[in-house]
Amino acid sequence: MNSHTEPNINLTFDECWELLADDAVGRLALVVDDHPEIFPVNYALDRRSVVFRTSAGTKLWVASSERPAALEIDGYDPHTEEAWSVVVRGDTSLIEDQAEKDAVDALKLEPWQPGSKDHYIRLNARALTGRRFKVNKPDVWNTRLSDRRRASFE
Repeated sequence: MNSHTEPNINLTFDECWELLADDAVGRLALVVDDHPEIFPVNYALDRRSVVFRTSAGTKLWVASSERPAALEIDGYDPHTEEAWSVVVRGDTSLIEDQAEKDAVDALKLEPWQPGSKDHYIRLNARALTGRRFKVNKPDVWNTRLSDRRRASFE
């Protein structure tokens, strides 16, 4: 480990939105029966909110209840040796208006998982945070082969 650590750099709202726009998959965190549940979802951005499609089930139930939720994405750039993370927190709502569904369809939001995903959900951003930080150089001899940092140094 390095004895000197680089500080976290807080991202601006615009930087957070740009990273969200450049990605397509995140982890949706919901509270279900008084405990957290995490679901991978592919998403798109629509009017500074996150939209995704789902089938009947937990995500639909939470969205129909208009409960709080969060979506998190993260990444690592081996060229700059920086990692980043963005979290969107807000309330979920079901999209029922056909014009709004058509607008989401125009974003080319296609579910990755097979099956009918006829329900459209919006996560209305109430809080948006992000950070970027320089990662420690890995000890190439002791770091797992699957560690993404290794690509920068091999």
